[in-house]
Amino acid sequence: MTSNSPKTENLFPKRYSRLEIIQSIGKEGLQKIRQGKVFILGCGALGSLSAMYLAASGVGTIAIADFDTIDATNLQRQLFYSEDIVGSSKALELANKMSRLNSDIHLEVFNEMITAGKAEKIFTGYDFIIDGSDNMSTKQMTSSVCEKINKPYCIGGVEGFAGQVMSWAPGHTGYCGIFGEGNSCSGIIPCAVKGVVGPAAGIVASYQASEAIKFLTGAGNMLYDKLLNFDLLSPSSEIFSIG
Repeated sequence: MTSNSPKTENLFPKRYSRLEIIQSIGKEGLQKIRQGKVFILGCGALGSLSAMYLAASGVGTIAIADFDTIDATNLQRQLFYSEDIVGSSKALELANKMSRLNSDIHLEVFNEMITAGKAEKIFTGYDFIIDGSDNMSTKQMTSSVCEKINKPYCIGGVEGFAGQVMSWAPGHTGYCGIFGEGNSCSGIIPCAVKGVVGPAAGIVASYQASEAIKFLTGAGNMLYDKLLNFDLLSPSSEIFSIG
């Protein structure tokens, strides 16, 4: 499903000024953001916040995908949904919020489950993939498909007060290379099993959106061959070098 937001004249000429004045972005980087294409898998706590940050930043084309509907248990951390739309499609409701935030971006909405077969065909049309899913099997699928088609990605996970983030591009160590495959995977356990505090999800999502912006602009250093870990309960954070 595609949501065509009209390419209207920018009503807010200074909208991206705070991005443009960042030395590592500038006019050239902003143009790259405006031309960028990012696919976000999952419209839960990670995917929805990543999507809104990228929409606000003016990423030219953003695709969001989720087959799930909004549940009351989501409201504690998925800030762009509300009590009055419980039971509605996450993807469609998020797309509505994104288009209201920035009408000058192109949205592509997949209100469906993205299988490995679909992903292999769909992901080729985007520059960068963000996996905001809440289960290890989907993260493994993203890792496997993206590495097969040489598509850079960022995967994040959250559990309780803790979170993890890593990125991949050809020539680097991928998610399955870090956590293993199949039932042996040691990635973060889904929040439905162990729960999650909202701010932890927000931190992971912010890192994922930042990784996409860095990738599009060439600013800074990506989380390649690295695993970022944090625990708000301690509090502590560290980056492990992988490979």
